[in-house]
Amino acid sequence: MNFESILSHHLVDHKTSHNVVATVAGLPVDLGMSPLIRTMWIACAVAVVSLTFAARSQSSFAKFLRALFEPLALFVRDEILEPIFGHHAHYYLPYFLSLFFFILTCNLLGLVPHMQAVTANPWVTAGMAICTFGLIQFAGVKEQGLVSYVVHIVPGGVPLVLWPLLFVIEVFGMFAKCISLCIRLFANILAGHIVSLAFLCMIFIFAEMSKAIGAGMVLPSVGLALFIYTMDVLVSFLQAYIFTFLTALFVGGAVHPH
Repeated sequence: MNFESILSHHLVDHKTSHNVVATVAGLPVDLGMSPLIRTMWIACAVAVVSLTFAARSQSSFAKFLRALFEPLALFVRDEILEPIFGHHAHYYLPYFLSLFFFILTCNLLGLVPHMQAVTANPWVTAGMAICTFGLIQFAGVKEQGLVSYVVHIVPGGVPLVLWPLLFVIEVFGMFAKCISLCIRLFANILAGHIVSLAFLCMIFIFAEMSKAIGAGMVLPSVGLALFIYTMDVLVSFLQAYIFTFLTALFVGGAVHPH
């Protein structure tokens, strides 16, 4: 069994053979629906439909969904945004609720068979980290004004001669924070898939040595893989919270520089 090929099949965005190519400014643009893009669209649809249904419907199932979603939404508002943003929390709440539920839905869909592990792809997490970087700049300029925001990138009380050097360091640190967001989410989700796959592959690795040993490895390997799978459900919630909290923390630093 080729462990690398199995892993790449689940985690690498393979192009389909039915891609749609359009021409923009004389250049070909691939509009094909790869498995990664398709899963993200499904995640968006699942999140929007389920949250809208839970909020607007009065059926018993909608009440059940509301009982699941409402504590999460209130947690994001009361425990993440309000302590950081204060009276600005209501303005940024729609973005952070969208971010939290999108990441959570993508994380959970990645555990469903035949679905792509979207947040285990570094380009997806990099895209969300770029959105975080853009929101930091937007919030800082909106709340402080352009000149004041640029000035407050460097902490107050710094000698003027050191200001240019510290400005470069602070800007680099801003990029580093967003890069860490990208790597943290990508690495944690990917790690769970790798460990689960490694346990299952042990069955076939030992079966090549002896069929009896391979058969004996079925129960422990499957049991360990199911344990990791269960832990991945918890990690899905945890990583959605961590990404949302750190994004709020970074953006809050731009809103309240002191």
